[in-house]
Amino acid sequence: MKKIITFLVVGLFLVMNAHGQTAYITNSGDNTVSVINIVTNTVVATIPVGTTPHGISVSSDGTKVYIVNDSDNSVSVINTATNSVSATIPVGNGPYGISVSPDGSKIYVANWFDSTVCVINTVSNSISATIPVGNGAYGVSASPDGLNVYVTNVNANTVSVINATTNSVYYTIPVCAQPTGIAVSPNSSKIYVVNTSNNSVNAISASTNHVLDTIMIGANAACVTFSPDGSRVYATNAYSNTVSVINTNIDTVSATIPVGNYPLGISVSPDGTKLYVVNGSDGSVNVINTSTNTVTDTIHVGNSPVSEGNFISTHISSGIPSQNNTSTNVSIYPNPFSTTATLVINWGRDAINRVSTNTSLQIFNLLGQEVKTIPIINQKEITINRDNLADGMYFYKIIGNKGESVAVGKMVVE
Repeated sequence: MKKIITFLVVGLFLVMNAHGQTAYITNSGDNTVSVINIVTNTVVATIPVGTTPHGISVSSDGTKVYIVNDSDNSVSVINTATNSVSATIPVGNGPYGISVSPDGSKIYVANWFDSTVCVINTVSNSISATIPVGNGAYGVSASPDGLNVYVTNVNANTVSVINATTNSVYYTIPVCAQPTGIAVSPNSSKIYVVNTSNNSVNAISASTNHVLDTIMIGANAACVTFSPDGSRVYATNAYSNTVSVINTNIDTVSATIPVGNYPLGISVSPDGTKLYVVNGSDGSVNVINTSTNTVTDTIHVGNSPVSEGNFISTHISSGIPSQNNTSTNVSIYPNPFSTTATLVINWGRDAINRVSTNTSLQIFNLLGQEVKTIPIINQKEITINRDNLADGMYFYKIIGNKGESVAVGKMVVE
């Protein structure tokens, strides 16, 4: 009986980690994508794509990876189940940045030479709209709440704010010189933009669309990403061969981490414990322990890797079936945890209508027994106290006002 239970637990664990354990690295010199298992930190597949792949974005459910092919003016769609290209979509001239909407229904592609953003329907894999933005559209990031899309205009020194419903620019934010990489906080309240020419990061308020702070970092700032709980921002400095760690509560650099040669793309593992940095001139990826801010591993990939964008899925499927496919995204940090953890919820527009005072977070052990219930009252962040929970793995489920499952996931107490 003990063996059967052990196999059942292992089986559930593998199901839960079907997504969220893989990184995808664009190799611009090889016209390929390296697939990395982030549990073992090894390359498990190499996928041929278009010419000069640069930007990348992984769908929130982890089933699709979208690759911008700069020299082909196209986007390759990778099916993660087969590690093969399932479609190629023509886009504008000089595409670079790319971002998938939180619900996975749309892709946004920034076209540098056209100064436009293409909106792609992911069902038909066709362009549904083309939006004029500033001169030299470069980086793009869809907000987790699904309301806005932010685009850096490298030649105009601005950020265009697009209403995701109307597909139109409703605000233009002046920033510092040559903005490139961009990321939106998990709760959609702040935007961070790296400015290549003056080695800085602008912190922007999403509510006012004004710059809150300018933070000086290393030379030739390139890309930026958030920790899952939004407390830290990581930015690569291509000429300094470093990563700057920014405390988002006070918008100051708290650490500088030496990495490989010419770091570009950067992403964090779903549990926030590991940071992956793509070194363009080394043909490598550094793995950083986010607790110690030190490099713990180096993975060799293809020639001239870039991977600008989110190249690791933030989704961890739970193995608990949900009857409602919603666009709500949930992350928990730290995970594993010993005393308390924070659950961050980005309510999807369809899910928000099913949230009320009856909404709750339910936690189950591996036997399916409910061990804790926490009420949710229009909250985006929930503190989970360990209390009397024993060490081990647990499932969590967010229940809507009609008793339906809005989101599911797993957590580990140690």
